[in-house]
Amino acid sequence: MEIAVVILNWNGKKLLKTFLPSVVKYSQGAQVYVADNASQDDSIAYVEENFPQLKIIQLQENGGYSKGYNQALQQLKEDIFILLNNDVEVTENWLAPILSKFKNSAETAIVQPKILSYQHKNHFDYAGASGGFLDSLGYPYCRGRLFNELEEDQEQYDNPIKISWASGACLAIRKPIFFETGMLDEDYFAHQEEIDLCWRASRLGYEIWVIPESKIYHLGGGTLHAMHPQKTFLNFRNSLFNLVKNLPGTKAFLFVFIRMVLDAIAGIKFLAERKPKHFIAILKAHKSFYLNLPKMLKKRKGNYNNQKYASLTSIVWQYFILKRRKYTDL
Repeated sequence: MEIAVVILNWNGKKLLKTFLPSVVKYSQGAQVYVADNASQDDSIAYVEENFPQLKIIQLQENGGYSKGYNQALQQLKEDIFILLNNDVEVTENWLAPILSKFKNSAETAIVQPKILSYQHKNHFDYAGASGGFLDSLGYPYCRGRLFNELEEDQEQYDNPIKISWASGACLAIRKPIFFETGMLDEDYFAHQEEIDLCWRASRLGYEIWVIPESKIYHLGGGTLHAMHPQKTFLNFRNSLFNLVKNLPGTKAFLFVFIRMVLDAIAGIKFLAERKPKHFIAILKAHKSFYLNLPKMLKKRKGNYNNQKYASLTSIVWQYFILKRRKYTDL
């Protein structure tokens, strides 16, 4: 199997200088690409000068995570695509366990490694930790991360398991399945599009796995800081998109209604915390959701009977009411 490690970059020269050396050093046997989303800094000049062995895909506009990767991956011939953020430090032998899983399991469509924090290397990272799950209302959580609560890595989640979604910080997918699912949804721009992709793959009968033997470190917030209102907007809106596209009809609309009530409560909480920009971001997210609803309804297709994907757990109830802070407490 041939592997393409594809790093999407936008004005990320500083990040590339920090993180690209580890990718080049430890990705022997794979072809590393830098797909540039029309950067305005000299990212490409830096890569060309310092890493001439890498291949560069220059995109004409910043289409975000979804469009950028869709355009880049359509140009590649490799069997396995690994979508890797430009703020990730990889470790020695990180590719071998991922490749082994694909070779030994035909049902496996998508794989992620164990993702630890670059700043606090003994703790899990927010974006994916040791595997992502969804509760019954579509809220994402992870082995090692519930909302903003990050657990210390004590090898408690080192067993490989099937998961609901793999992190977009490092997502490995078979080429044919990437295109069979319909690729990433470009209407998302960024955030939660990997959850939608995994959900669609699961509904097609494929499996998503975390393989913790493979380990990486993720900085996070390299393009958009975690507390940026635009990130709040995208997360709230795109999470609603996920429900409309991937749940059966009656359940989808019931859960969207419940989610909007909970979103309103979240907005009030932002106001109480004196974060009015995030309150406004939620209002904008709901407006954008309604404006895009006809388009999302047209995207509903495929098998809606395989609903083991979303657990019956209410992570909101477990975390905020029952005060459970660890994945093992759920």
